[in-house]
Amino acid sequence: MKQFRTYLLLVFSIFLLNSAAAQTTKQQKLEEKRQAILKEIQQINSLLFTTKKEEKSVLTQVENLNSKITARQNLIRVTNQQANYLSREINNNLAKMEQLRAELKELKEDYASMIVKSYKSKSTQNKIMFLMSSEDFTQAYKRLQYMKQYAKHRKLQGESIKEKTVALQGLNQGLIDDKKKKQALIEENKVAKTKLSKELQTQKDLVATLKKDEGKYASQINKKEKEAAKIDREIDKLIRDAIAASNKANAKKTGKKVSSSATFALSPEAKLLADDFTKNKGKLPWPVKSGVVVKRFGKTQHPQLPNVTTYSSGVEIATQNGAKARAVFNGEVLEIQKIKGANNAIYILHGNYITIYQNIKNVMVKKGDKVTTKQELGTVYTKSSGKTILKFLVYQNKKKMNPASWIYKL
Repeated sequence: MKQFRTYLLLVFSIFLLNSAAAQTTKQQKLEEKRQAILKEIQQINSLLFTTKKEEKSVLTQVENLNSKITARQNLIRVTNQQANYLSREINNNLAKMEQLRAELKELKEDYASMIVKSYKSKSTQNKIMFLMSSEDFTQAYKRLQYMKQYAKHRKLQGESIKEKTVALQGLNQGLIDDKKKKQALIEENKVAKTKLSKELQTQKDLVATLKKDEGKYASQINKKEKEAAKIDREIDKLIRDAIAASNKANAKKTGKKVSSSATFALSPEAKLLADDFTKNKGKLPWPVKSGVVVKRFGKTQHPQLPNVTTYSSGVEIATQNGAKARAVFNGEVLEIQKIKGANNAIYILHGNYITIYQNIKNVMVKKGDKVTTKQELGTVYTKSSGKTILKFLVYQNKKKMNPASWIYKL
């Protein structure tokens, strides 16, 4: 019965250890996420809220505030998750402490019993008599081995008591630390909720202004959408022409007829490059050193104007004044296109993939140049409002791709 109880205690201890390890890993990941969101909020404040208010339209103010509110809500959510995990960790520690106390009590009782037995038979005469009373040499040898094992077991019991006492002290300290961390997170959440409440009120006031003249602001958005669609058509045409020109040159070089004009006919070298690009999906570096995404890929319903839907063929990243756009992967400069209302667009070919860096001034490369990962391509243009926005697109042949699927933690 005693052995079975010891076995159960061992199984329970292993379960608690595994559970604690899993909790610690989750806690570390959540802390990394929390720090990333804090950095994002800092960047939003730095990049979107340092220009003069009079230079911003109501629409721009609403968009900027939406970015901050979303980040703040994410921070509160992650901080809550951390506090919950700490609560579980505290409960685990309490359970382990209770378990260790039970084990210590049992060990001390066993140890005390051994000490008493040892005291009663501690004299050399008693030990000699115990050996001499053996019926034969084999029994005497076994009794001698028993005496050695008993002494060893007694020593191990003493060491185990010391180890469990130290472990209990460590858990006590860990419990104190976890409670402090949890309280700090709770306090941080209170501050975040207060700020969020103020931001939501500001947003409410701005939205009320939008609602007063919804048609006017919807018209402004639609105008921007038409301008963006026009630029997208120019980009699509350039890519179609580039595929046709590349395939024509390849046919002339190889003497083989091109079967399709929808995709690049790849040379072995270009295929290797495209394969490498594919293998790095989700791991490519950002097209600027630092920044915050202010517009994501795809179709989005405007959060404050329910009748307005917007579309983005790439992502828009706000970055620092004077920031440099940089290549996200090895490739060749396919084209440098001057776009009205969007400055320069730099096209980098990676086999049958194309990355496009839009809104660039002071271009640092030329058509045909070989570029490497993170090589600077040019300076991102800063608008009169003070916002520095890079639009970044990814294509596979003629198909638009979501950059967030390719860039690390975009």
